[in-house]
Amino acid sequence: MSERPRVVVLRGHHANVGELRPWELLLDRFDVEIVTTARADQRLEGLRVPSRTAATRRARLPRGRLGTLATHALGDAYTDIETLVRGAAIVHTAELGPWFAVQPARLRRRLGFRLVVTVWETIPFRSTFRTARAAVNRRVVLAETDLFLPTTNRARRCLLLEGAEPDRVQVVEPGIDVERFASGPTESAEGHLIVSPGRLVWEKGHYDVIRALATLPRDVRLMIVGAGPERARLVRYANDLGLADRVEIRAVPYDEMPSVFASASCVVLASLPIPTWEEQFGMVLAEAMAAGTPIVASSSGAIPEVLAGSGAALFSPGDWAALADALSAGPLSRPPGQRVDYPAEIVSRYSTMATAERLAAAYERVLAVR
Repeated sequence: MSERPRVVVLRGHHANVGELRPWELLLDRFDVEIVTTARADQRLEGLRVPSRTAATRRARLPRGRLGTLATHALGDAYTDIETLVRGAAIVHTAELGPWFAVQPARLRRRLGFRLVVTVWETIPFRSTFRTARAAVNRRVVLAETDLFLPTTNRARRCLLLEGAEPDRVQVVEPGIDVERFASGPTESAEGHLIVSPGRLVWEKGHYDVIRALATLPRDVRLMIVGAGPERARLVRYANDLGLADRVEIRAVPYDEMPSVFASASCVVLASLPIPTWEEQFGMVLAEAMAAGTPIVASSSGAIPEVLAGSGAALFSPGDWAALADALSAGPLSRPPGQRVDYPAEIVSRYSTMATAERLAAAYERVLAVR
């Protein structure tokens, strides 16, 4: 039996390779297990952390619209949560309202583990802007969590407004594999390429990037990287603006993203705030900085905090004309694919090694409390 403290990481259907890389560096100190599901958003291929697939209520329901509606009505859940977390020293979940956070919170005292909760959310919804079920979950998670780990100072301030006690809050920024993203080629041979990465939804701002592109020289191309429900309309909009031959939309496996950033003249994160969401961190920002790719980003949510001191250009969310101007004056005024040197202390702050050390310190902190 391992003498390392057992850590069980619960993310529901949202276990993400990009977020979970730092746990690979904890395996010599902690017995880590990632719990994923049959309906997970992303497969964990290539992640060097033990994982298991847990049964959930959602997996028992049919795929498609009817299954989604039934899941919303009944609420999702692990069907055998006690088996998943029994024997853990630490259970590490995320956010205040979801089912995969409240289930371990309700078992914490009886099973004796410490509960650690990562929080990306930067909008303090309290109970007013939550469903009745999520409002109950929030109260339980707030009461039972040993340590909250907001990913930004903005998220920390959000947690304090939600009612978390300051002495149970410790900022732990996420990290990416810096060497992986710094290893690609350093210039593009095909002219200027703008990369707009992110899920294909309205709030990621891809439409604004297309609008900006329409005002730029015809030798500038755009690659939108992601998947999601807005794909067909994004294609129609690009065609409507006469950009069919200049816009490419495709999903790219995580392991291929370093080469995408390496071929780009610029990475654009044009996120737009909506009533229920604003940009919470933007992992692609850390990846682009590691790759030395110029960045132009909106000032939505935590983006200014993440990019503070980097020299990256910011524009007001939704101001596609200002985005076009920033591109023309910045990355597109230089040779295609030209790299920039970001401050080493910023790049290293968002590395897997730095995040692993922050996580280890947080785990040791909660385990030291009797």
